[in-house]
Amino acid sequence: MRWPFKREGPGFGEPEESGAAGRKVKMAESRSLPRGFEELEVLAVGTVLLVEALAGLSLNSLTILSFCKSPELRTPSHLLVLSLALADSGVSLNALIAATSSLLRRWPYGSDGCQAHGFQGFATALASICSSAAIAWGRYHHYCTRCGLAWNTAISLVLFVWLSSAFWAALPLLGWGHYDYEPLGTCCTLDYSRGDRNFISFLFTMAFFNFLLPIFITLTSYRLMEQKVGKTGHLQVNTTLPARTLLLGWGPYALLYLYAAIVDVTAISPKLQMVPALIAKMVPAINAVNYALGSEMVHRGIWQCLSPQRNKWDRAQ
Repeated sequence: MRWPFKREGPGFGEPEESGAAGRKVKMAESRSLPRGFEELEVLAVGTVLLVEALAGLSLNSLTILSFCKSPELRTPSHLLVLSLALADSGVSLNALIAATSSLLRRWPYGSDGCQAHGFQGFATALASICSSAAIAWGRYHHYCTRCGLAWNTAISLVLFVWLSSAFWAALPLLGWGHYDYEPLGTCCTLDYSRGDRNFISFLFTMAFFNFLLPIFITLTSYRLMEQKVGKTGHLQVNTTLPARTLLLGWGPYALLYLYAAIVDVTAISPKLQMVPALIAKMVPAINAVNYALGSEMVHRGIWQCLSPQRNKWDRAQ
């Protein structure tokens, strides 16, 4: 049961939201250790985030560079993969900022920086999830209809993914939902600690359109591909890893938010609350390996980028 006022803290009768928010801000902007964490644990979280961020940025940067340098990759279907790589680069950049703050043991960018960090991370995370679903639909269209994906369709899908993601990420800035510090106090995300009607209504609406629906599209598209093409030919794409990545990568966040909407999230230790964030930050590297680096055509594009002199010599031959 949730109480409108806390019986402990800065003072009896102080609103719970104000007291909790004040402690978060004080903790985030000072060098004091967050409640529930030892110094070594804060450094460990920062190190893990740093490794995940650098891996995601490096792999997705290679993907983006190969698309820019290799003309044969400039196709409608690869445009969807490029959109995913851009989104995952944004997720990794968000993780890099969180890693830097964790290693500093404080949030140096103030309250406005927290809001910007929350918006950027939420928008790119939604874009990553929806881009994965768009790729699944594009592959279904290619394998099952035997018609190439048109440029108009691909561009419309990419625009819809990014505009929709920006729209949902902007709603907490406008009052429906709220961004705040995570338990570690060195990164910002959707505030799930309130558990009020505002959060619950936003959570369930957003989760339906940006998590459940993309997973349904992804599962259905690959299942139909297996049923139609798997019996008569050989699929050149992995039909199980994309859905598993969505479920295992972003599912823990969804479960944490769902738990926060039903039960008081303070029952979960701060350390455990940070686990979904660490898991989700691995998704960009996994996506880069699955969607881009697993493609022979992208391999050739990356090789052309890394070995420009060799590429010129091959063309001369």
